Amino acid sequence: MPTLQTSLAFFTVALLLALAPGPDNLFVLMQSATGGRRAGFAVVTGLMLGLLVHTVAVALGLAALFAASTAAFTVLKLLGAAYLLYLAWGAWRAPAALARSDDAAPAKPLPWSRLMARGVVMNLTNPKVLLFFLALLPQFVQPERGPVAWQMVWFGLLFIAAAVLVFGAVVLAADALRHRLARSVRAQRGLHRLAALVFVALATRLALAER
Repeated sequence: MPTLQTSLAFFTVALLLALAPGPDNLFVLMQSATGGRRAGFAVVTGLMLGLLVHTVAVALGLAALFAASTAAFTVLKLLGAAYLLYLAWGAWRAPAALARSDDAAPAKPLPWSRLMARGVVMNLTNPKVLLFFLALLPQFVQPERGPVAWQMVWFGLLFIAAAVLVFGAVVLAADALRHRLARSVRAQRGLHRLAALVFVALATRLALAER
């Protein structure tokens, strides 16, 4: 296994990278702000499962094969962009979750499994994440410290731990914002519209991404 010093250095880097504004942070922020703490943590769980898949792919060498295929990269990013546009459409049409009126009932929360699936799909259909892991993890591997594959898995788990800390804080902050807006139907609808625009922006960025 890598030395403690190397592990701590990698964890520090992972924390800084997780704190940097990016698609995943925005995705967690908007899902939490519109769906609450439960939705946020469900999405975070899905994102972490996606990171685990990327970690295993890098450790087994599958990421290198994927990186060599331009067609696979293009197909995956377009699927991811299409999914984000689908989420944007749903967010734009979403009613105010806590609205109360004589002719409208509050929106029913989405199942945990469906919210978690959003995070998984968001992560797995972003080829940039896989390529990022392929570039990052090997830099900290120490061949003399044991099997390379297991070291990559270890670093992947450390990255997931750092991401959970940062994304968890984002969920709690966004949930607090949501509670402040809970009594305003107009504010909630505006938040849904903002979420839709963010998803469109993320879809555009992903569709235009280059290797």
